[in-house]
Amino acid sequence: MELLRAWFAGAAYQKHRHDTYAIGLTDQGVQMFDYRGATRTAMPGEVVALYPDEVHDGRAGTREGFGYRIVYVEPAQLSEALRALRGRPAPLPFVGDPVSRNAKLARAIDSAFRLPMEPLASDSLLVELAEGLLDAGHAGTPSGDAMRIDARAAERARRFLDAARTRVVHSAELESVTGLTRYDLARQFRRMFGTSPYRYLLMRRLDFARELIHEGRSLVDVACDAGFADQAHFTRVFRSAFGLTPARYRALRAGRRV
Repeated sequence: MELLRAWFAGAAYQKHRHDTYAIGLTDQGVQMFDYRGATRTAMPGEVVALYPDEVHDGRAGTREGFGYRIVYVEPAQLSEALRALRGRPAPLPFVGDPVSRNAKLARAIDSAFRLPMEPLASDSLLVELAEGLLDAGHAGTPSGDAMRIDARAAERARRFLDAARTRVVHSAELESVTGLTRYDLARQFRRMFGTSPYRYLLMRRLDFARELIHEGRSLVDVACDAGFADQAHFTRVFRSAFGLTPARYRALRAGRRV
């Protein structure tokens, strides 16, 4: 999980998509964003819950700007919590209305920023978020379809991609690891983790790049070490994933208003 507290005036994020859930609480001002073909507005006290891999942006709804706290949750972690709650593997919950006053999610976000992120606290937070998402939305698929997911095969693919996050992975490799065809794996992987195997691997490379940014490495070195052709290529891919350039992201991490 990743926690971010931020304040923006004007445009905040360009259109982008990431392979995590984004669950945030608007603290002040008016937050606006485009999501699934409509413009959404979140007022203070309202929760925003975005499904993985969905294109969205972000901006202030008034000149005063807006502030919010947000938790980014990896679907793989959430799947484990959901399995514990439901007693079986199941698709990720989809929240039809991304803006709500869901009390469970609001409490979970507030707890995330008040408590230290020690292992036991993180485990409890995952369960709270899973319960809140189930309360706010629905899985969107019949239970029979959910039972046809080979959760172990999808998990083997995920772990393989985690270990190969600095290189190109070919479909035949994943077929060998999972025993599924590339097409069936693509369908089941998305159902379990909210994104495609290709996008999952790309985001792991960008996660590695962000780790290097946190260490204070130059952006030129980050691009090279993360396996991108050059800094311009790295910047394009990073902005497409997070809606920010690497330089702007680094400024946010340093606590500067942007």
